[in-house]
Amino acid sequence: MKQNKFMITLISIMFGLIIGGVVLLIAGFNPIEAYGIMLKGVFGNPKYISWTIIRSTPLILTGMSVAFAFRTGLFNIGAEGQFIIGSLVATLVGYFFKLPPVIHPIVAILAGCLAAALWAGIAGLLKSKFGINEVITTIMLNWTALYFSNYVVFWDKFKRPNRDASQKILESASINILGKWKTSEAGKAFLKTNTFLKDLLNPPLNYGFIIAILVAILILYILKHTTLGYQLKAVGHNKYAAEYGGINIKKNIIVSMMIAGALSGLAGATQVLGVSRETAILAAMEGYGFDGIAVSLIAGNNPIACIPAALLFGGLKYGGGKLQSTIGAPLEVINITIGVIVFFIAMPKLIKMMTSFKVRKRGEKVESIK
Repeated sequence: MKQNKFMITLISIMFGLIIGGVVLLIAGFNPIEAYGIMLKGVFGNPKYISWTIIRSTPLILTGMSVAFAFRTGLFNIGAEGQFIIGSLVATLVGYFFKLPPVIHPIVAILAGCLAAALWAGIAGLLKSKFGINEVITTIMLNWTALYFSNYVVFWDKFKRPNRDASQKILESASINILGKWKTSEAGKAFLKTNTFLKDLLNPPLNYGFIIAILVAILILYILKHTTLGYQLKAVGHNKYAAEYGGINIKKNIIVSMMIAGALSGLAGATQVLGVSRETAILAAMEGYGFDGIAVSLIAGNNPIACIPAALLFGGLKYGGGKLQSTIGAPLEVINITIGVIVFFIAMPKLIKMMTSFKVRKRGEKVESIK
C-alpha cells in the first residue's frame, strides 16, 4: 500500500514536470534549459541551498498541520490564520519580553504555538458543540487573523515609525545559526577564508529546519505509539465506532484542532524569529498555510514525508524564481507544475487506470507473440 502511494507520488511529479515542460515549449522556451536553470538555482551555490531550506521550513510545519488534522478526520483550511497568529504572538514576546538569549526564543515559540492552538481550538469547539463544519470556520478565522494582526501591528507602542511593520524582535529572541558570531571580528575573519561556509551562512539560516524535523518525528510517534494518537485516529476513521468504544469524540476534535493549530503557529514563530524578525501589515494572505495543503497532499498526509514534499515545493518555488530573470519565462509555469502534481496525487485512481492500461497492453502483445 505504501509502495503504491510512493509510486503514485513519483508518477504525479513526473507528469507535473512534463506538462510544465509542454507549457514552456508552447510559450517559446526550451524546457531542458529552463529545468537546468531551476536545478542550478537550487544547487548551484551554497546560499541557494540555504534559501531553499529557509523557504521550505514553514511549509514542512503547515503541511504537517494539515496532515495531522486530516489523519484525525478534520480538514484544517485555517493553517494560514494560525500561522499569522503564531507569528504575531512570537513577535510580541520577542520584542516586549526581556529574557536571556536561550530562554527568550523558547518562550516566544511556546507562546506562538499556544496562541495558534487556542485560535484553532475555536473551530474545534464550534464543530464539537454545534456541528459547524471546520472548513467554514477556519476559512473565516483566516481573515479574522489577518485583520486582527494588522490591528495589533498598528498599535503605537508596537509599530515601527514610518514603516508598515512592527518593531523588530530583540537579538536575544533570534534563532539564527551563529547569528552573533557571523558579525563578530573572529567570525568575519574565519568566513573570509572559507567561501563555502560564508555563502551557506550568508542567508538567515536558522534552527527552524531542525525544529521542524524533530517535530515531524514527534508527531509520527504520537500518531503511531500513543493512546492519544490512537483515539484521534479512531475518531477520524469512524466517530460512531469510537464513541461506542468509550472515546470522548468532542474532546478529541478540539484536541486535534489545537495540535494542528500549534504546528502552524510554530511555523509562524520560527519564520519571525529566524527570518523576517518582524510582523508586517498584510494586504493579503502570504500563502504559507494554503501551500501547506499542497505539501500535505504530496506527502500523502504523512508527517515525515512532509519534509521532502516541502523541500520539493520550496525548491520549485525558489529555483523557479530564477526563470524570469534569466530567460524571461513566466513564473506561472511553476504554479502550473505544482498544480498538476497535486491534481494527479488527488486522483490516484486515474494513475492506477493509466498504469494498468499499459500493463494490459504489454500483456496483450506478449500473448499475440505467443
